[in-house]
Amino acid sequence: MADLQQSLREAQGAQLLKTAAPAPSEEAKPRLDAQGRAYATGKRKNAVARVWLKPGKGTINVNGKDSQTYFARPVLRMLLNQPFAVCQRVGQYDIVCTVTGGGLSGQAGAVRHGISKALTYYEPGLRGVLKAGGFLTRDSRVVERKKYGRAKARRRFQYSKR
Repeated sequence: MADLQQSLREAQGAQLLKTAAPAPSEEAKPRLDAQGRAYATGKRKNAVARVWLKPGKGTINVNGKDSQTYFARPVLRMLLNQPFAVCQRVGQYDIVCTVTGGGLSGQAGAVRHGISKALTYYEPGLRGVLKAGGFLTRDSRVVERKKYGRAKARRRFQYSKR
């Protein structure tokens, strides 16, 4: 009797394992719009970037201007190309993006975040490489607010004894 109950439990356990395990699915499908582009939103500080990625020659268009003129500093342009360099996709995609809010540094970070997300939507296999590089994590650091009784967020007013 105990042997019968044991074999029933094993059979039920095996049945549960078969139903719980998902069927082997194919790789994640790309998320593209009607024009064959991948769209993503990137954020950094107070800047928000809307990014469209499509196969092309590697041009980056920011707010209707070339990235060379919009981001004049070489460090900011290097920031935009980091996701492509990590994935070995330099010069394979065209980027069109609109950026609002924040300063140039925050906007460049927002565009980089948007490009990284759009790359994962276009080629889901790149997600692991970009995630390991830290490109998919939104940098949550923002400016601390000013407090009352303080000159700035943490700076106190100057103390005078007399």
